[in-house]
Amino acid sequence: MTKKTIKVDYLARVEGEGGLYIKMKDDAVVDVKLKIFEPPRFFEGLLRGRDFQEAPDITARICGICPVAYQMSAVHAMENALGVKVEGPLRDLRRLLYCGEWIESHTLHIYMLHAPDFLGYPDAIKMAKDHKEIVERGLKLKKAGNQIVSLLGGREIHPINVRVGGFYKVFSKKDFEPLIETLKWARDAALETVRWTAQLPFPEFEQDYEFVALHHPEEYPFNEGRIVSSEGLDIDCSDYEQHFQEEHVEHSNALHSVLKKRGAYFVGPMARYSLNFDQLSPMVREAALEAGLGRECRNPFKSIVIRSIEVLYACDEALRILESYEKPERPFVSVEPREATGFSCTEAPRGILYHHYRLDGQGKILDAKIVPPTSQNQKTIENDLWKFVPQHIHLAQEELTWQCEQAIRNYDPCISCATHFLKLDIERT
Repeated sequence: MTKKTIKVDYLARVEGEGGLYIKMKDDAVVDVKLKIFEPPRFFEGLLRGRDFQEAPDITARICGICPVAYQMSAVHAMENALGVKVEGPLRDLRRLLYCGEWIESHTLHIYMLHAPDFLGYPDAIKMAKDHKEIVERGLKLKKAGNQIVSLLGGREIHPINVRVGGFYKVFSKKDFEPLIETLKWARDAALETVRWTAQLPFPEFEQDYEFVALHHPEEYPFNEGRIVSSEGLDIDCSDYEQHFQEEHVEHSNALHSVLKKRGAYFVGPMARYSLNFDQLSPMVREAALEAGLGRECRNPFKSIVIRSIEVLYACDEALRILESYEKPERPFVSVEPREATGFSCTEAPRGILYHHYRLDGQGKILDAKIVPPTSQNQKTIENDLWKFVPQHIHLAQEELTWQCEQAIRNYDPCISCATHFLKLDIERT
């Protein structure tokens, strides 16, 4: 009988503190635990008693990588509660802001965090010594996303120009002219990124996931749509909690979100792509097919190609919005407080982000519920490791460490700046 234990004390490239524990017996996995042990930050509690207009700025602080997603989910939930509909140029500007976040977040992951795994480098700095032009392209492409968020949001990190009903300030078409030239370059660079990532070596690891994403009949989803799944789910955001539930697990301070009666599910770029292929623009669909992708993808290692496709779409969509943009008469729609409950889901770079608020008659927040995409993918990450590790258990410790790191990083969990992702200890008896 052979026993083996994989113990990782700290997972570095997640936002927060976590570890990994895998126990093997006779080359079969008998236990997998993705341990998240950072203390809770209680943002939902911090929101209680605050004015509804404060929610976008408070929730933006939850994440430095995807603050736009938290702001957009907050404003849509408040507008749902207060009976307000934002349309026309203001709605387009919200999509533009989301384009910026997708470009910067996806590009950071593709070039700085995920590509070194495929090319055999411990980090992007060492990769840059041999692939300087590739890394420089990634940094410049990320900067294009930053420019959108900086101009429209007021600053690159935790933007301050978003409010319930619209924006505090809007810009003229002339203000956006320098950005158009930048995005034309970025679109070409994104297309090269798709072609480059499609040539990376991918292990065979097709899995039978239940994909969950927003779906909109007329556009690739950012801010709006119904929640659908590959197994037939099709609901309004207000019905989210009737179908999904969060569970405490002994080994993690982070809740696991599951589909009631069905268990784990998959959110993020691969789910969006597989459920919304027809909503991509024609140029982007063509690029995906030329890259060897089908109408859906079930190999999580190929998520780097899907993220590249979404960067290309975000550049193309941003240009479409800017080329047809006309400055709205007012920067926001007036909103009056009332006793109400509101719901929203938007598509953060890592997947659907759910917000639910209950307000009193003065617009004070009585209760809040936020379900981020990383918690929705945690159980699926563990399930991947249950199936992936036995296929690679024969590898030496260093190589197995690398493979486990890559399998987890497929999901782009929230990021810290640590150099190494896993410290792996294997005990053999």
